Amino acid sequence: MIALMQRVSEATVLVKQVDVTREAGVIGSGLVVLVGVEKGDTMAQADRLLDRLLAYRVFPDHTGRMNLNIEQVGGELMLVSQFTLAASTNSGNRPSFSSAADPDTGRQLFDYLLAHARARLGKCATGEFGAHMMVRLVNDGPVTFRLRVPPETEQD
Repeated sequence: MIALMQRVSEATVLVKQVDVTREAGVIGSGLVVLVGVEKGDTMAQADRLLDRLLAYRVFPDHTGRMNLNIEQVGGELMLVSQFTLAASTNSGNRPSFSSAADPDTGRQLFDYLLAHARARLGKCATGEFGAHMMVRLVNDGPVTFRLRVPPETEQD
């Protein structure tokens, strides 16, 4: 499971359906996390990724050093599904999505991650799985990290 995490001062995700665009989620200061599910990912990867996201120290302490996590600063979280994170871009001029999980598995694991994030933080904004979305954000720093919890098949 892959996460592209950005520290933000604010963010909004819009969902476009035909000619109508609606606001699906809004956060203030916190993290926007784009999430890609890979073949072989399970709930164990989702659990580990959530643990890492909530514990990752990307917010400044009183000295300006990144020593605080999202829970310590009372930050908000937005999770957005993005299967393109699982793309292989190693060759050619077109990405391959052969390592991405199938849509049903991707939705199941993303929904699991979202539910557990909400259970731990109380609130978590999101977009809409599989929809055309527009994410507007103000990256604070800029601070962006890529986290990956590899599928079980790669850990052997």
